[in-house]
Amino acid sequence: MRAPNALRKVCIVGGGTAGWIAAAVMAHHFKGKLFEIELVESDDIGTIGVGESTIPPFMELIARLDINEQDFVRATQASFKLGIEFEDWHRKGESYFHPFGAIGQQVELSDFYQCWLKAKHAGQPFELMDFAPAAAMARDGRFMLPFKAHKTPIGGAAYALHVDAKRVAQFLRAHAEERGVKRTEGIVSDVRLDDRGFVDTLTLNDGREVSADFFIDCSGFRALLIGKALGVGYEDWSEWLFCDRAIAAQTQNVGAPRPYTLAQAQDYGWRWRIPLQHRTGNGHVFCSEFLSDDEATRILLDQVEGEVVAGPMVVPFKTGVRDKIWHKNVLSLGLASGFIEPLESTAIHLVYRGMDFFFRYLPDRNCDPRLAAEYNRRMTADYVEIRDFIVLHYCATQRDDTPFWRKCRDMTLPDSLRERIELFRTSGVLREGLDELFRAVSWQSVLEGMGIHPASYHPLVDRIDEAWLFDAMDKVRSQLGQVVATLPTHQEFIDAHCRADAVDLGQPARPAAAR
Repeated sequence: MRAPNALRKVCIVGGGTAGWIAAAVMAHHFKGKLFEIELVESDDIGTIGVGESTIPPFMELIARLDINEQDFVRATQASFKLGIEFEDWHRKGESYFHPFGAIGQQVELSDFYQCWLKAKHAGQPFELMDFAPAAAMARDGRFMLPFKAHKTPIGGAAYALHVDAKRVAQFLRAHAEERGVKRTEGIVSDVRLDDRGFVDTLTLNDGREVSADFFIDCSGFRALLIGKALGVGYEDWSEWLFCDRAIAAQTQNVGAPRPYTLAQAQDYGWRWRIPLQHRTGNGHVFCSEFLSDDEATRILLDQVEGEVVAGPMVVPFKTGVRDKIWHKNVLSLGLASGFIEPLESTAIHLVYRGMDFFFRYLPDRNCDPRLAAEYNRRMTADYVEIRDFIVLHYCATQRDDTPFWRKCRDMTLPDSLRERIELFRTSGVLREGLDELFRAVSWQSVLEGMGIHPASYHPLVDRIDEAWLFDAMDKVRSQLGQVVATLPTHQEFIDAHCRADAVDLGQPARPAAAR
């Protein structure tokens, strides 16, 4: 027996990565027993499809959906990702690495970072990344699944994937349809509201109608339901994040794919390089105040390696978040809910994070506004955390070679970020939030990489014998290097375990269900 007012049907508007993640997750969780799921999309409406880099929680999603990781890697032509290398952000000619997983291990009561700070203050020649197994593997172009070597020095690493976003959507579509999700081909031409202001019925361009109790808006920047139909506003964050356009292109691989993403600062923004098994994704994120589309395209194409096989494509965007991500009986996901430039590969994470919270506050047909209010508070906090982390990459720059970088350097920071930085400058202490995405290692890596250093270290470190500590650190650093040198290269690991079939880069992949 079900509650008398329980949801009977949920309709997802829009496919792509966001729509099919939502469909696959709901189909897996509810197993067709709670309500009907219908997804409306049109092959005539293209998707952005450039969010091709993930972060470690994505691997948890794959496991939760009972998807075989090797099958997924092959189907999406994926490669492995151990972190992100940032070039020319602090100063031109400098680089730093944001690794996934641990850096060192806690020593007695002290975080490893604090031990490293003491070593640096004592003049020891240790670099922070000398103790990050993901960084060591990335530097040497090697890879091994960390959980397969958890008792070795690389056991603390974590990893994610570089994926073909369109193939991800196709894979998840097949996964969802096999579990009962109904796909309807069509373009939404009209949205009818009921007397409560809830979305009631969608009219498609051929006159068919689709009704549901609850709707999930995955219609991208168009925001057909949350924005156009319900009129929910958008909080603009361009006062802190000045880039507003991107040029994306795909190229043939030149050499073996590297096991990390490259984010290289440019004169008026930055460019990404995301290597997959069959091709490389490239993009130039920039500020249109200083650069035209044509100029940005020329700069990107002058720097890419390999023949261009798709693009270039212009993607305009506005950084920010919806005033209400969930309003009445509409939940927005993906680009419909907000956008933060892909510097730390958080777009896909925010989609399944949004679904996790939706399950936590799952409504009935009345859609109690208190549930939506708590959902919005939690999800907006995630967006703000990610916003601050991205702003950190810009605001601490010492570059003054272009008007763009001078503007970044001189910006007034959000209070939340300013307070984090000021606390860290004392003795490397980090503000801890509730269930935050970016843990201490992430903040420490970027703060150090951007030249923000604590004045001292935490006093508790002094309870550890100094000579023993420095000797132990030297041994750990050496052991990590020795183990990494024995690992297969990234390409060797792929070839041995999950190499994908060769594809014609001129032909789109078909969904698994259509093969």
